[in-house]
Order: sequence, then C-alpha cells, then structure tokens
Amino acid sequence: MKLFLAEEMQQIDAATTKEFGLPGLLLMENAGRAVAATAENILEDCRNKKIVVFAGKGNNAGDGFVAARTLLARGAQVTVILFAESDAYTGDALTQLAVLQKCNPFLFTVRTEQDWDKAAIAGELADLVIDGLLGTGFRGELNLTFARAAKLINSMAAPVLAIDIPSGVEPDTGKASQDAVMADVTVTLAAPKPGLYLYPGAAHAGEIMVAEIGIPADLLAGADCKNELITKRLAKAKLPQRQGNAHKGMAGRVAVLAGSPGFTGAAALCSYAAVKAGAGLVTLLTALSSQNILAAKLNEVMVQGLIERMPGVLGGGAVGDVRHWLEKSDVLAVGPGLGTSEPTKEVIRDILQGCSKPAVIDADALTALVGHTEILSGMKCPKIITPHPAEMARLIDDDAADVDAKRLAVASRFAVEWQAVVVLKGAPTVVAAPNGAAYLNTTGNEGMATGGSGDVLTGIIAALLGQGLSAEDAAVLGVYLHGLAGDLAAENGKIGLAAGQISEVLPRARQKVEEE
Repeated sequence: MKLFLAEEMQQIDAATTKEFGLPGLLLMENAGRAVAATAENILEDCRNKKIVVFAGKGNNAGDGFVAARTLLARGAQVTVILFAESDAYTGDALTQLAVLQKCNPFLFTVRTEQDWDKAAIAGELADLVIDGLLGTGFRGELNLTFARAAKLINSMAAPVLAIDIPSGVEPDTGKASQDAVMADVTVTLAAPKPGLYLYPGAAHAGEIMVAEIGIPADLLAGADCKNELITKRLAKAKLPQRQGNAHKGMAGRVAVLAGSPGFTGAAALCSYAAVKAGAGLVTLLTALSSQNILAAKLNEVMVQGLIERMPGVLGGGAVGDVRHWLEKSDVLAVGPGLGTSEPTKEVIRDILQGCSKPAVIDADALTALVGHTEILSGMKCPKIITPHPAEMARLIDDDAADVDAKRLAVASRFAVEWQAVVVLKGAPTVVAAPNGAAYLNTTGNEGMATGGSGDVLTGIIAALLGQGLSAEDAAVLGVYLHGLAGDLAAENGKIGLAAGQISEVLPRARQKVEEE
C-alpha cells in the first residue's frame, strides 16, 4: 500500500478534478460520509448519541461539516464548534458549511471564554468527538487557539475520531506538536500518510482506517510515489519458493562472520536465525577463542575458528580464511559481537572491500565503517546495512535523536548516496533502497526492544538473500517476518520477550504470510 506525502496527495486531488472531471465537492462529500460511517460503527447506533465536531477552517473542516450533516440525518445529536469566523471559510468548505447550517445543528463559533466553557461542557457530555481542526497542511507547532482546542479534545472522556490525520501531527514526518490531538481512530482519506506510522505521530493516530473517497484507483496506482507500507500482501509477493526436490545446497549457503569472547550470544542468535529463516547451510566464522563455546551452543551451524592476534582480536590472516569460506557461500552476514578493536576493524574493512557476495552489514561491522563510508559506495556486491539510530548517527556524524526523528528521510538519502539498502531499525523500521524506494514496516512490538533482536534480523535477511532474493526484497521481507515473529512470540506477554524466542517462531510467521 502506497504512502503519500502531503504534496503528492495534493497533486492526486488536482489530477482527479482536472483529468477525470470529479469536483472537489464530491470528494469532500465522500470523505465526510466515510467519517460518519466510521463514527456510526464506533457508537454501534448513533441515534440520540451526542457527537461533537471540532472544526477548523480548511477542507478538513469541510469534511467535518459533511460528517455532521450525515450524522444528524441518522438521528444523532450533533454539536459543531467553529474555531474560525464564518467569513474565513472559502470554496468547498464554505459550501458545505452553508448546507449544514440549513440542517439546524447546534453550531457556534468560539470567540469568548463563555464559548470555551460551552465547548468544554459539550465535550463532557459527548459520546464521540470528531477532530476536524487541521489536516495534512499542518507544519510546526499549533497556534494558541488550536493548541487550546486540542488540549480540550484530549481532556475529554469520549473516544476521538480524527479526520485524515490528528490535528497537530505533520503528515510527512510524524512530528507532533506538544498538544497534538490523541485520536482513538483516524480515518485517513484516499491513502495513508507516513506521519500516521512514524513516531510520535503513530502514538496519536490510534487505529488507522483508509477511506475510499472516489479518487480513481488507476490514478493512485500510477502515481510517482516512492514510499510504501510493508503489508502481509506485499510480504507474500516476495516470499522465495522452494521446489519439492530441493536440497540444502539449493536453499542458500550463509557465512556469518561474528562473535568474540563475551559476545558469543550475538553470533549464536544471528546464525540460528539464519537457520530458522530457511538457510540450507550456515557457517559461523568466529574468533578462534570463541569457537568451542559457539560450537557447543549451535547444533545446526558449522563453526570455524579464525586467526587471532590475541583472544578476541582478529589477525590479518583471518581475511584470507574468510575469503576462502566466502567462495563456498552465497551470502555474508558480518558484525554481531565481532569486536571493535582496531585490528578487527581493519580485518572487517579489508573483507568488505574485496567482497563479491551479497553482504548484510550490522553491529560492529558498522562501527568499522565509521569514517570509512566510501567503502560502502565502492562495494560492487549488493549490500544491506542494518543500523539502529545511534549507529546510523555515527556513520553520518549526526545526533541519534535527530536520525530517529527524520528516519524516513535519512534512510532514503543515504541508501541512494551509498547505493546500499538501508534498514534503519526502530519503530517503525524503515527499509530504503538505492533506487529511492522506501518502505515502512507494520509488524513488531515494544517487547522486541531487547538485546539480540537486531542480531536475529541480520540472520533472517542473510537467509533470504541466500534463497535468491534481491537485496531490496530480502530486507523488506526480512523486516516484516522479524516483526511478525516478534508479535507471535509476544502472544503470552511482551515484556520479558527474549530474542531467541523470535527465531523459534519464524517458521510459523512465514506460514502465516503464505496463508495470506
């Protein structure tokens, strides 16, 4: 499902009118009716229910006017509160306001403190509140009037239904004003917007419902939109198929370069996840001093020791050993628990510069690339990097909080710049491709915020690469399966979820996708 930026949606609206002759008034009518239908579903029966509509002055308010009129016709007691003077309304919103006024709703404009008191009383008595203050044109911070109105909405006990996007949330980034509306349900019009899925906006959106408002499907499908949601349907389309006569050599040979004394768990989690994600053969290449420990941990993985300068520090001779094993492998996963000593980082850089197989680069391997990102740009093989915001911030010399706040833009920019697939982990995880395409994941939960979860993701993506998927498809599907497995593993409780539990339910997660 495509995710439309605000400007892209405006272009679609304009094309609907210009190319198809559908007037904006009709689209507004359809939007308001969709909001009314959702309100009726929330209330089960809207007859005699008290509904309050908070209306700004743009098209979002116009949608609210249609919803109010429709709900009045269905027997609801509707109060419409205007936060702009009548002469501030123009175009289709003005037309809808004029029609609404002829239907005799209880309607007033907030001008005085008495009006604010009336609004508060209406909200206290309401069975449902509809937020039609501001739409996708919002940026920055709410002004004093709208901030006070939003705070009033948030203080009410009734459920809140937002039109298109909660007021105070930016549609492209998910950035939320301090007093942005907290909705229980958001009816987003025609197509979803990134800000509904990017935090903190996602925390304000509640349940998201997409309303079809009459925009031709071909127009939406053919739009030059590079952002997309990773849904179960999209994940299924990318699942690698396995023939009935397949053998382990056909299912992908994965080499995992990971682990050092004290950090063997990361290597074990990554390797085992590759097995559970369907890899035919997994070989773990690790520091010699960790070999016996990891061999004891892993029954289904071949464990090979690498030359060390000292325990946990790889020596230069390890480069040749890794290249030897890569000749027998289809893909390389590198980084989890490998160590951050300078000699080890030099080994990692040498291996990546000469790598001819698709590579998944994570954790300590990302640390080795700090100050050396030209290696990424120069690599000829397909490559996927899987940083969390702090790791990404170190790579681009930025602040982790800033990276997290603009995760879609950051991932997209550097995927193109480095010609690498960037998997920026977090909520939600963003997958960005070198061709400019970007994806937001829809699976996963807060219980996955635990050590080792990222190592599992690296193993999953490597296994999918080994099964013949492109770097982009492996990352998209891997992120979705990882989150879905986390959701399944959390069925008995999110807090206390261990990373290894995610791997255990990967076959079940894959089966659920296959059943879509």
